[in-house]
Amino acid sequence: MAKSVKLLLTENVEALGIVGDVVNVRTGYARNFLLPRNLATTPSDDLVKQLAGKRAEAEKMLAAQRKAREELAGKLQGVEVTLIRSCNDMGILYGAITQQDVAKALSEMGHSVKPRDVRIAQTIKRIDNYDVHVKLDSDLDSVIKLHVKPDRELELDKDAEPAGAAGAETEAQSAMKRQEAAEEAAKATRGTWGAGKPAATEAKADAPAKGEKKAKGDKADKAEKSDKAEKKAKPEASDGGEKKAKKK
Repeated sequence: MAKSVKLLLTENVEALGIVGDVVNVRTGYARNFLLPRNLATTPSDDLVKQLAGKRAEAEKMLAAQRKAREELAGKLQGVEVTLIRSCNDMGILYGAITQQDVAKALSEMGHSVKPRDVRIAQTIKRIDNYDVHVKLDSDLDSVIKLHVKPDRELELDKDAEPAGAAGAETEAQSAMKRQEAAEEAAKATRGTWGAGKPAATEAKADAPAKGEKKAKGDKADKAEKSDKAEKKAKPEASDGGEKKAKKK
């Protein structure tokens, strides 16, 4: 069995075509939806001619719809919608905001918008402000402002501003401390490098001097010892001579 089949639309089918269009659709879609509802049939030249008048009316209707959508897209641009919802103390909603909720709010404001035209890019489950797209056609996209507010006063609202200010101050202080620490580290590094090199040079320069002093000290000690030895020997020699002379 073929996966697709060619049919002639006898009525306007949204997202598919208008009456008189020959479309190629899947067999299952044709068998289960289009054919049972008499929205399409097997195409032929005679049927195309019979539907020519009906097609002209459909084209006029589409032109009017297009104009209305363009006007609606212009009106929706920048519209602000406020929804009041129940939430916990942290601002988390008990139920997410849906496309139906936004479409209903817009309809109450006089804008005829279908739920499928509302495009919510993320799950809205928190008290906050959001940008929501309303896509009326492939090239007609409007952005509205959605304000989700609590049905009661939250403690977060009271503390939001002081906490934010304190957080900003703390962050600024931390940045200043980090900068001061970096400057101190750089100074310490420069000081260590500058002082270390001359110290090493001085140590090298002093090494020969210390050696010379040590050598001189050793010579002086040897000379002093030899002088003492000579002095000690002379008295002993003189005493021995005197004793020999007396004996004679």
